[in-house]
Amino acid sequence: MRHSTTAPIAALLAGYRPRNATEASDVVRLLDLLTSGDPWSRDLPLHVTASALVVHPPTRRVLLRWHARMQSWLQIGGHGDPGEYDPIEVVLREGREETHLDDLVCWPDAVVRQVAVLPVPASPNEPAHEHADLRFVLATETPERARPENPTATLRWLSLPEAHAKTTEPNLRELLARVAELFDQ
Repeated sequence: MRHSTTAPIAALLAGYRPRNATEASDVVRLLDLLTSGDPWSRDLPLHVTASALVVHPPTRRVLLRWHARMQSWLQIGGHGDPGEYDPIEVVLREGREETHLDDLVCWPDAVVRQVAVLPVPASPNEPAHEHADLRFVLATETPERARPENPTATLRWLSLPEAHAKTTEPNLRELLARVAELFDQ
């Protein structure tokens, strides 16, 4: 039986199919991590995070957040708080905190859209480590209400081509392509 810290992740990954060899390798690493106790523990050199692209389906726009430490336009999301083990709950909380959008919902459904293991460089507060990021798509009906969490975390609504041009991360470009597929359904 799975531990309560891993059961929600295992359930989300039960039917997940990686789209390429890199993602397949990342899924294997994530599944291995689930055997290590609490995969959310920030003390582990590889730990789980949950993130999402926020979309406004009627306009086919996505919301990107400037990440000052990474010096890059990224999706919203991050770490679970102590006692928080459901990736969907984590990403919805993070989304509300980082955008002030209180109507976020999984779109078009509550499934993992991408798995990516990402290196995180060392900072004055923590050593270099990796995130096993479970990625979702969240939607809002009130894009005009988006406000940044703090002055350094600028938010921008962009078309998919604009978002693709702003981002340098291949894994995020792949997530944008998956969102384009969802828009076209």
